[in-house]
Amino acid sequence: MGSNIVLIGMPGSGKSTVGIVLAKKTARNFVDTDVLIQTRENRGLQEIVDTEGYLELRRIEEQVLIELAVTDHVVATGGSAVYSARAMEHLATIGKVVFLDVSLQALRARVRDFDSRGLARPQGQTVDELFEERLPLYREWAHVTVDGAGGTHEEIAGRILRNLETFSTHRPR
Repeated sequence: MGSNIVLIGMPGSGKSTVGIVLAKKTARNFVDTDVLIQTRENRGLQEIVDTEGYLELRRIEEQVLIELAVTDHVVATGGSAVYSARAMEHLATIGKVVFLDVSLQALRARVRDFDSRGLARPQGQTVDELFEERLPLYREWAHVTVDGAGGTHEEIAGRILRNLETFSTHRPR
């Protein structure tokens, strides 16, 4: 297994912010795959969804994740990464996959712009429905699950490190 730490979870779960703190704590580089998508496509995620649809965003995301070749990084993925078995299998081979588990209530308190965030979801799908659809996928793919609420970003990063210390050889799927 690779030396990367891969963060998965819902939008607003803290992947990017906690990821930066975790990278500093572990002397790793940080990469946000949503930024990689935006840089590659030269446009925002919402623009991709608006012009080509959420399935195209998922296709682009899968390609970016499959091509990701980094070492000693903390990787913050987009919330929809878990829809691609190919991408998740690749991520699981290059690092330890950590699910930042945050309740729907906490996500609602944190995120006010679900409709303009560039979420890869069908039009009309509610955040509740999206949460219920993705939760089992996050749990399935995670090597470890960490409570992503109730603490500072530093405390959550510490929780991740403690969980990774006791990490077993459990492999998703």
